[in-house]
Amino acid sequence: MKKLLSFAVVTLMLIPSLVSCFEDDTKLWNQYEELYVNNTNWLIEQIEKKDSNGELYYNLLTANWDSLAFVYIHYFNDTMLTKDNPQPYYTSTVEVKYRGQLYNGTVFDSTAVDSTYKTKLSSVITGWNVALSNMHVGDSVQVIIPYHVAYGESGSATIPPYSNLLFDIKLVSIPALVVPNS
Repeated sequence: MKKLLSFAVVTLMLIPSLVSCFEDDTKLWNQYEELYVNNTNWLIEQIEKKDSNGELYYNLLTANWDSLAFVYIHYFNDTMLTKDNPQPYYTSTVEVKYRGQLYNGTVFDSTAVDSTYKTKLSSVITGWNVALSNMHVGDSVQVIIPYHVAYGESGSATIPPYSNLLFDIKLVSIPALVVPNS
């Protein structure tokens, strides 16, 4: 009986904290609901977009390691010309040129015209990992990264929560490519 009474008291003490958490979530949702709706509508528009031949402009690209990790990708170059070029591994360091923007066209980050960005594939957002691991050196793409494989429900310093992102990326090189043993 004492255990049941103790459990009831502890539960009653936790209720205000739990309610406060839900209130915070509700406030956060109310603050970003319009942004979420606008992002979702933009994403639907983009994935339904057609090229001049009536084909879908973006192709769905799903990670082979996680079916929920996907992006929409459009190659600007002829991939037959780059298919024999190296591809990065999850442990690779890559050099890329890129420009990232929000659904409304606001550019939030980019490489300078004459420079590249060097990073480990394992240290980027999941959406970049999905795209880059399927690219060959020399490929130039436009990638739509849904918010759940970008910065999620929390966002980052310059990216609001629930933001689907649009990136133009060129895989310039894979410095010190190490081929694993077969």
